[in-house]
Amino acid sequence: MNLDSLALLIAATLNAGTVVAIAALGLLISERSGVLNLGAEGMMLVAAIAGYAACVQTGSDWMAFAAGAAAGGMLAALFGVLVIWLNTNQYATGLALSLFGTGLSAFVGIPYTQQRLPERPHFDVPVLSDLPFVGQAFFKQHPMVYVTVALAIGLTWMLMRTRAGLVLRAVGESPESAHALGYPVRRIRLLAVVVGGALCGIAGAYVSTVYTPLWVEGMVAGKGWIALALTTFATWRPGRVLLGAYLFGGVTMLQFQLQGQGVQIPSQFLTMLPYLATIVVLVLISRNPMWIRINMPASLGKPFHPGA
Repeated sequence: MNLDSLALLIAATLNAGTVVAIAALGLLISERSGVLNLGAEGMMLVAAIAGYAACVQTGSDWMAFAAGAAAGGMLAALFGVLVIWLNTNQYATGLALSLFGTGLSAFVGIPYTQQRLPERPHFDVPVLSDLPFVGQAFFKQHPMVYVTVALAIGLTWMLMRTRAGLVLRAVGESPESAHALGYPVRRIRLLAVVVGGALCGIAGAYVSTVYTPLWVEGMVAGKGWIALALTTFATWRPGRVLLGAYLFGGVTMLQFQLQGQGVQIPSQFLTMLPYLATIVVLVLISRNPMWIRINMPASLGKPFHPGA
């Protein structure tokens, strides 16, 4: 592999990793509050068609991301009301949301299967993008790639250094204690779930407008589930989420690199690589359950009943 090919591989890795990084950061916010949302796949699919439709009509990536965030946020709000106020089972409700989103996106997206996105500007960082190797690898990315890195850094700071982060972690660790101190636990959880859903929505819109600029039914292709697994892999830490996302992106792009070089491996096996790598990582982590329990929010997946 020459330097040009390596630079292209790194650039593609950052692009692919951004999808799961944004979604996983959103799920991390929700899970830090104690709510487990298994509906990421459905939210991303609905947001993907919402973002694609917005981009077709306006030609703006940012309008697409806004539409995706709104779609993801609304579905997350519905999920939040059901599990936080009506005390439905988080696991069953999340799975139902995923199935609902899959069906709704397929139905709504029928008119858009033949639509094409308008021409949009090509993004690169002035001066830096002209540098040999590093310019091609790191500085010709969509701005959302850099926003995602900044989001991970900002979220780390917020969780560890601010009062809002402390309250969010307190609600996730011991909602009863937070309630006793006067914090509105259910409203905080709902806000965390909606913000997490909005980020999943942005990830979905990124898939359909930047990563693979077209609309195809089921195009998220399991990335929502990968994002869910990534939060566990990262032990609920934003920096590790970013690293894990780029690991997944690298494995995803490696399959295309190997196919392009004519490696004599069945294409079906190469397609399995990203998901196989995720399973292997989770198996390795599961060998030390104490480590997961120490880092996992203590109330994750558990309902909270004020006054109970």
